[in-house]
Amino acid sequence: MPSAGKIYKINSAKVDRNKKYHLEEALALLETFQAHKFDETVDVAIKLGVDPKQSDQMVRGAAVLPHGIGKNIRVVAFVRGEAEKEARDAGADFVGNDDLLEKLEKGWMEFDRLITTPENLKELTKVAKILGPKGLMPNKKTGTVTSDIGKAVKEQKMGKVEYKVEKAGIVHTLIGKKSFGPAKLKENFLALYDNILKAKPPTSKGVYIRKIALSTTMGPSIVLDSQGLEAMARSL
Repeated sequence: MPSAGKIYKINSAKVDRNKKYHLEEALALLETFQAHKFDETVDVAIKLGVDPKQSDQMVRGAAVLPHGIGKNIRVVAFVRGEAEKEARDAGADFVGNDDLLEKLEKGWMEFDRLITTPENLKELTKVAKILGPKGLMPNKKTGTVTSDIGKAVKEQKMGKVEYKVEKAGIVHTLIGKKSFGPAKLKENFLALYDNILKAKPPTSKGVYIRKIALSTTMGPSIVLDSQGLEAMARSL
């Protein structure tokens, strides 16, 4: 099998750097890329017309992808009372409160999402310095602080991707695995795109979506033509 560098060059040669591809065309092109030894993730980078330095222009949220992300998401619920049974019934991998807090204080991080209720959130401030740097602190905007624990657990297990605009005004996230194929990746992308459109801050002026690019884990970027994407996303 060719080296990773050689495969990149082969795949890169297929992409016209001066062209903006329609979504279906870009996904069809991705499918023709020579494969590596593993199932690559399909990533999305979206340049937004916002100033992340302004608190009222922060774009952050989470989108449920109809076909998941091709990975088992380990979900932990920090809850009390009736919500404990609700979380277990929904498929949470670990449910707890004081015992969970103790595990977290000792550095336990064997999970991907931590969900809690508004009334229990305050208790997690004790471990915020541990969870925050790992991006695991629950947040209302990402749906990990909610009164509907059952729904939240199911969505996270199903494949809910979180996103947050970076300092350069770019959102980086993923829409699944290359093996999903164009049809499923298209539906996942449009679900994410619609969610990001709805997250547009009221104070953001001018062009909101500046540039979109798709890529595989070890592949070249394909720039998308955003024309018509909003209509496609809203028609889902």
